[in-house]
Amino acid sequence: MSREAAGVVEIKSQRELARMRAAGGLVGEALAMLRDMVGPGRRTRELDAAFVELLGKRGAEAAFKGYRGYPANICTSVNEQVVHGIPDGRRLAEGDLLSLDVGVRLEGYYGDAALTVPVGQVSEEAGRLLAVGRCGLEAAIEQMRSGRRLRDVSAAIQQTAEAEGFSVVRQFVGHGIGRQMHEDPQVPNFVEEGCGFDLDLTLRPGLVLALEPMVNAGTWEVRVLGDGWTVVTKDRRLSVHFEHSVAVTTVGPEVLTRLPE
Repeated sequence: MSREAAGVVEIKSQRELARMRAAGGLVGEALAMLRDMVGPGRRTRELDAAFVELLGKRGAEAAFKGYRGYPANICTSVNEQVVHGIPDGRRLAEGDLLSLDVGVRLEGYYGDAALTVPVGQVSEEAGRLLAVGRCGLEAAIEQMRSGRRLRDVSAAIQQTAEAEGFSVVRQFVGHGIGRQMHEDPQVPNFVEEGCGFDLDLTLRPGLVLALEPMVNAGTWEVRVLGDGWTVVTKDRRLSVHFEHSVAVTTVGPEVLTRLPE
């Protein structure tokens, strides 16, 4: 999500959370299916088609298709592409990193999640970046507890990445989610006073956030390509993207988009 003006933060009821669990469960199922399809020679548009077929069987809609004019059903971002890569005829190659971002709308509620997967054997740097991206997301999830503040979530991501010499993207952020795919609050992957985010927002049960660390091997700066969608690192070094939709509950964080075991 790009940075926008702040608005009203919605707290979900138990009935709403139940519907979001259903949408999130389908997101997890879809990501697991796509992850298992990834390999050298696979075309990214084949992944898009498989996602559409799955949603047709489950009676759900692709959340991204047509959103602000986005032309595909999922995002497939390769190597230096950070987010919003458009599936096409490109064949994946040994050593690539592929970020898969999927969203669904089911019975009026949204689920959104992402993960980056290696294509075959990857470089040592790529392996480290993958591990740090995953750890950053899990660290952020751990902070999703009633009474903590949004800055705790954001700091967990930033500290995890920067401790390993990597950087976090600042132009694109996580977000609230529910009856809309993008709701308030915005969730930055960094903490900086005066940055325009409500970092002192107190987390309460019923708050659902899509946490999405975007971690770069080099600079945090990014550029948007000529297609108007694909975001790449300014220095063209590798990037990874991990995301889960997570609810704050009275007993701790609940990940709504976990992949099936």
